[in-house]
Amino acid sequence: MDITIRRIEPGEYGPLGELTAQAYLRGDLLDFGEEDPYLEVLRDVAGRAAHTEVYVAVDEGGALLGGVAFVPEPGPYADVAGPGEAEFRTLAVAEEARGRGAGEALVRVCVDRARALGRARLVLSTQSAMHTAHRVYGRMGFVRTPDRDWSPIPSVPLLTYALEL
Repeated sequence: MDITIRRIEPGEYGPLGELTAQAYLRGDLLDFGEEDPYLEVLRDVAGRAAHTEVYVAVDEGGALLGGVAFVPEPGPYADVAGPGEAEFRTLAVAEEARGRGAGEALVRVCVDRARALGRARLVLSTQSAMHTAHRVYGRMGFVRTPDRDWSPIPSVPLLTYALEL
C-alpha cells in the first residue's frame, strides 16, 4: 500500500476525529465507553490543529488511514514534554489500515519534525494496553521512561517513552 503523510486539511477534521474516537472505542481504551468525556477531546481535531501540527496518513486514493498531533514544544497541548522536547499525541490508525505501516509513518514524521526543530528528544504517553504501538516505538528506538509515567485520572495510568534525537 502506498501511504502519503501530509498536514491535515480542514475538511478532514471531522473524519479524523471520528476515526480517532472509533480507534479508542474499538480498542476498549476508554473507561466509560460511549459516555467517556475524553471522546470529545479525541473528536476535537480542529482544536488540536489550532495549537499543534496535525498530520494524516492517506492511501493512493486519498482515503484517510490515520492521524497524529505533533506538539513542537511544552505548552497547553503537551502532556509530558519539557524544555527542549517535542511530543506527539492522539496517534490513531483506522482498524482496516492497521499493519500496513501508517502508524509508523506518522511517528516518523513527528521524529523528523522534532529533529528539524532542534529538539533534544521526542516524548509520548501511551496506555499499557497499546501493545502494538509499544512495539512500533521500540523498533524506532524509543525507550521507556517510567519516572515520567502519570495519570490524567486515577483509573488511567499512562506509560511514557522518549527518543533521544
